[in-house]
Amino acid sequence: MDASRVRERAREFPRQPGVYQFLGENGRVLYVGKAVELRGRVRSYTDPRSERIRQMVERAVDIEIAVTDTESQALLLEANLIKRHRPRYNVRLKDDKSYPLVELTDHPVPQIRITRDPETGSTVFGPYTNKRDLEAVVKAAREVYGLRGCSDHKYAGRDRPCLDYDIGLCTAPCTGEISEESYGEDVEAVERFFGGETGILAEPLRQEMDAAAQEGAFERAANLRDSIAAVERLHERSDSAVSSPEQSTQRTDVVGISLAGSEPTVALLRAERGQLVDREQHTLAAPDGTTDAGDVLGAFLPQYYAERDLPDVILCPEQPVGEGLDSWFDSAGVELRVPAAGREATLVELALKNASRVERTRDPVAELGRALNMSAPRRIEGFDVSHSQGKAVVGSNVTFVGGEPEKSDYRRKKLTETNDDYANMNQLVRWRAERAIAGRDDRPDPDLLLIDGGEGQLNAARDALSETGWDVPVIALAKAEERVITPERTYDWGTDTPQLQLLQRVRDEAHRFAVQYHETLRDDVSTPLDTIEGVGPQTRSRLLRRFGSVDGVKSASQAELTAVSGIGETTAQRIRERLS
Repeated sequence: MDASRVRERAREFPRQPGVYQFLGENGRVLYVGKAVELRGRVRSYTDPRSERIRQMVERAVDIEIAVTDTESQALLLEANLIKRHRPRYNVRLKDDKSYPLVELTDHPVPQIRITRDPETGSTVFGPYTNKRDLEAVVKAAREVYGLRGCSDHKYAGRDRPCLDYDIGLCTAPCTGEISEESYGEDVEAVERFFGGETGILAEPLRQEMDAAAQEGAFERAANLRDSIAAVERLHERSDSAVSSPEQSTQRTDVVGISLAGSEPTVALLRAERGQLVDREQHTLAAPDGTTDAGDVLGAFLPQYYAERDLPDVILCPEQPVGEGLDSWFDSAGVELRVPAAGREATLVELALKNASRVERTRDPVAELGRALNMSAPRRIEGFDVSHSQGKAVVGSNVTFVGGEPEKSDYRRKKLTETNDDYANMNQLVRWRAERAIAGRDDRPDPDLLLIDGGEGQLNAARDALSETGWDVPVIALAKAEERVITPERTYDWGTDTPQLQLLQRVRDEAHRFAVQYHETLRDDVSTPLDTIEGVGPQTRSRLLRRFGSVDGVKSASQAELTAVSGIGETTAQRIRERLS
């Protein structure tokens, strides 16, 4: 990018804090930075500060941003994006340390400590950017509520309290100076403080400060004043993306939506272990005049999570509308909430800001053409096969034009029954090719064929094209690692690149269309799933819908099986044993 292009992009950005990413060819992240004011910060790259940055700007083809509420949130998101993408032009710490957290250990008498690596099962708050303030706050919490700071090893087997008891930092539950029940009440109070109730710690400190001042203990009063200031700063900064104990160890997805413009836009923020770690933005094709955000959310959520792992919590700006959506999330153990106030509501507002921001749309068809070094493939046809262990074998052939589905050009084919995925794909592509060459297909020839599968399926499709003489470029998209396979090489594009997202849409639609057709034919088909205890007709349908075939179920992991509604650990183990 030259200076004029950087300046042009900067004009589109808001005067708000956030994170910016310089992107290279194929959507690779070259550099991640944070900004108090995005527009001015990005504009400064018209005059790079060093040769390293000058080279980065020259190699960049675009700039993307994510808006945050505070500079601290931008700092945390920047750090996590650098860890995730490992950009070439960022300076990265070799020890790759994270920000400090407050941990209450999983123990009948919990220990409170500051850590960067919490133990499994602990209640965790944070992360926080100012460790000095955090240390002062934890010390103040111990002075007020007496939580222990010693390790479990030192806690066990004591016959008298340690020095922390003598100086007022611990109530000595180790020797019974306080009962476990009373200690638990103090732990609960500390959890409430780190969950956002500033007063539960600030008020006792303020009362103690006033008493110290009246007694003439002015140095003690000054120290307490500093502790109160640190307590208030900790919550004012809102450093933590998710700070409640329930959420801090979970994955939370935050959804925002904008209906402005010609297409609805959905922004999704992701928080893991209390840290804001990623941001995505999606546009949806919706009927003209769509004005109900609940309807759009109800359509987006099942499509988005159909092929993705579900989070523990989903936060939305309003209740999604969709039959069966609540029961689906309930059965999967997902909490869907519409927060009205507090930190969760602040996160939703942040997602709404990202969804509402007007962002230049990169043409995914053009990006795909550039990435594959070919003319933009305006017309793409996707192919997939579905069957039940060689029975009720069907193939799908979907069409996308200009990056959007052309459903009038969808076709489906019942194939010869064989439990050979390569032979099935060869037959399906051969059928399409022979119809095209003989002039029996009323559709134009596509610019690109996309095969759902890996190298084996791609080679089977290439054989069909070679044998029939139909000269059309063909590639494959392997689902496991989302690698794009061509006859010449394999591409590993970033998950946020528009060209990969386009291919995923084509692939997913071909898969959906194949499974839909297969479902209409397989009701009378007996499969090994029917003989497994705990797998009834509905569960079998869900398994085949999720994995496409019995072979797909067979290759699924224990975790993937238990992610299907109605499948517990025992049933998943039975399935794996029966199909092995």
